[in-house]
Amino acid sequence: MTADGSPVLPRHLLANPLLSQWVAVRDDGTVEVRVGKVELGQGILTVLAQVVADELDLPLDRVRMLPANTALGPDQDLTAGSMSVIDTAPVLRVVGAHLRALLVAAAAARWGVTAGLVTIEDGALVGPSGRLAYGDLAGDLDLDVPAGRVDAPPVARRLVGTSSARIDLPDKVAGVPRFIADLRLPGQLVGRVVRPPSPGAELLDAGESAVAGSDCLVVVDGSFLGVVGADELAVARAADRLRATATWKERADLPDEDDLGAFLRAGPHEDVVVLAEEPAPDAGDVRRLRASYSRPFLAHASIAPSCGVARWEDDGALSVWSHSQGVHRLRDAIALALDLDAARVEVEHVQNAGCYGHNAADDAAFDAVLLARAVPGRPVMVRWSRRDELAWGPFGPAMTADVAAEVDGTGRIRGWTYDVWGQGHTARPGYSGVPGLLAAAHLEHPLDHPGAADPPLAAGGGTARNAVPAYDVGPRRVTAHRVLASPVRSSALRALGAHLNVFAIESFVDELARLAGRDPLAYRLDHLSDPRGRAVLEVAAGAAGWGRHLEDGVGLGIGFARYKGTGAYCAVVAEVEAESAVRVRRLTVAVDVGLVLNPDGVRNQIEGGAVQATSWTLKERVRFDRTRVTSDDWESYPVLRFSEVPPVEVVLVDRPDLPSVGAGEAAQGPTAAALANALDAALGVRVRDLPLTAEAVVAAIDAQDA
Repeated sequence: MTADGSPVLPRHLLANPLLSQWVAVRDDGTVEVRVGKVELGQGILTVLAQVVADELDLPLDRVRMLPANTALGPDQDLTAGSMSVIDTAPVLRVVGAHLRALLVAAAAARWGVTAGLVTIEDGALVGPSGRLAYGDLAGDLDLDVPAGRVDAPPVARRLVGTSSARIDLPDKVAGVPRFIADLRLPGQLVGRVVRPPSPGAELLDAGESAVAGSDCLVVVDGSFLGVVGADELAVARAADRLRATATWKERADLPDEDDLGAFLRAGPHEDVVVLAEEPAPDAGDVRRLRASYSRPFLAHASIAPSCGVARWEDDGALSVWSHSQGVHRLRDAIALALDLDAARVEVEHVQNAGCYGHNAADDAAFDAVLLARAVPGRPVMVRWSRRDELAWGPFGPAMTADVAAEVDGTGRIRGWTYDVWGQGHTARPGYSGVPGLLAAAHLEHPLDHPGAADPPLAAGGGTARNAVPAYDVGPRRVTAHRVLASPVRSSALRALGAHLNVFAIESFVDELARLAGRDPLAYRLDHLSDPRGRAVLEVAAGAAGWGRHLEDGVGLGIGFARYKGTGAYCAVVAEVEAESAVRVRRLTVAVDVGLVLNPDGVRNQIEGGAVQATSWTLKERVRFDRTRVTSDDWESYPVLRFSEVPPVEVVLVDRPDLPSVGAGEAAQGPTAAALANALDAALGVRVRDLPLTAEAVVAAIDAQDA
């Protein structure tokens, strides 16, 4: 609350105060909304349109959501961390209410009556002299004013809380061009980049003579090598010839992919003490048990490779189109890398396949910028290859964790120690004061990439995300160890460290339950006092038929976490069949996200997260030798096939009286844990190192029998 007792405005509105940054009213009565959050396929623009439509008493089809733009819209930083609804819905409620008040005032002025005689009905102003459409008043409104709270009764929720249909899907289903690869600008050229054969490689000879006589322009800047032309096929062939003839100096400095735990533990590290509770004076007669868990590097593996478009304007300004998750950060990073005035760089978001983390979108945009610099006035589109997407996009970091617990004679946990090692989880553009763009490190005057950082603990952390167990387990000591330097580039992948940390914690809790001879669900409930956590566990277990008889080789496993310790509560029950391979028969998920704005949208987010986590947990692993990344196609980097996608049932625990806390990243950790626990239930084998492949199961059996 402020000093006068009024509620504090949302922080994103304080940073972007003008109404005109958020909304505009057009002559046809359409209300245009421009937010800083971007559509990645998660349906966020539909949910936010519902909020605006309710505030203005409009049908959904009269709210038009515009793409994020650095020159025209608000700066809301990144679309990440399940924060879009939390950050933006409160802003749009204030903005919508203020606009509603301005419309009423404008209508009252037209009619020469007091505002109290004007009401809003079905998207029109109604007064003693008749009706006015919103579009009739568009010219009367001054929206270049700071948005603020107005004294008006709250509106009824007509659309919020309902499963309004996605506003972006009709075009996508019908194949209407709307993705960045569909973009066609006047005079547009095509560009390709010839990436080095390995991280750290230096270009010795570009082999430009290989494309002599073609209509393509070769661009060389240090170890950055690209080609531009009008004909896409000719450009692709020229790039292939350069790739075959260019010579490079390589370095064999990648870690041993089969011993990533030793690499991660070797350091040097930044050690972060997350929690250090004092041990009890007398712990009594307890046993100390421990185990280690790990996951490999993971690729984003978006179905559509990354793409960027750029044009150096004739007046020296730079226009960029990108599917970046943070267009303002990308603008600033480009300006920093090329010593430009950021005000002269405009970046607009255009949709592409979702990635849910920091994939190569920003890198592709910067590639386009570098090639467009060689052909001023002409836009250049750069589309990455599948090979480059899998080998050169930033990876989700490898991680490993040691867990130890003190357990008394009844099986109750009396103390908990957790140490997790990993590379940092964010190297997004502009982090740590450097551009963080791939090609910037390849230029003649290179801008190196420091080790990836972690978000602060107050924002959920990175390596330490969900490293603190939700259970009542006695005094806890939790420490994160971030590797400070690595030849492997890593950055944000959906859920950050929560995937490994929840997998490790929930696997270990399951192990302790089985050692105590307890049912894993009952054991969890005995150690969990949070009623919302208990509720999702019980709802998921009930919906999945926990405790029912299963045939040999089939198991049920459960996993639970509250995302970031402050977000959504999520419990997953996996039903797994293990014969020659691990097959998931069914996933049942219960989730509590507070107030549900769009039930279908939440289900989609949870389903997508559970399926993605199933793929990570069962299949995915970046492969490399000591010099090159070797997993650069779908054969060497397998992902879950459509035929392997299990049925996913999502049960929503609606809390309409509580704030919405986001849904996008709640299911990843619990799903991984549920799968591992179900595999153990099916075979009696504990696999602690991801992915849960047949080879990993055999290795676990061998280790168990040794």
